[in-house]
Amino acid sequence: MTDGQYILILNGPNLNLLGRREPEIYGYETLDDINAWLDVECGVRLLFEQRNGEGELIDLLHDMGNDADCAGIVLNAGAYTHYSYAIADAIAAIAAPVVEVHMSNIAAREEFRRTSVIAPVCAGTVAGFGKAGYALAVKAIAEYAQED
Repeated sequence: MTDGQYILILNGPNLNLLGRREPEIYGYETLDDINAWLDVECGVRLLFEQRNGEGELIDLLHDMGNDADCAGIVLNAGAYTHYSYAIADAIAAIAAPVVEVHMSNIAAREEFRRTSVIAPVCAGTVAGFGKAGYALAVKAIAEYAQED
């Protein structure tokens, strides 16, 4: 990555409730805790956004995903992963690579969570490693940006 470039960490619906929402699945750390850990752990410039609304996520994807300084986007789309063709279309329309992230292993959960409609338009997917999945996605984007 070059100076001035950043990676966007974009979290979707209900991720603002981390730490109290289903802690047996997602743990007790809040989204702010995870973001602070990522800032220290990753060693690259990160921007953090969380939105519950589908349209708001799409607007951020359009705006930041076409910003020349955006090296890539780490996206946890939450439940939108499983049915939002609008988010999939937004990902397909932007220049920045997107890595899909899920804290839990969606393949081992309820049937409806096993399908991702955004995976085909993402550069990759990381699932099942908790907060470390975000760091893995950041590392992948940073290395990918170095190759360009």
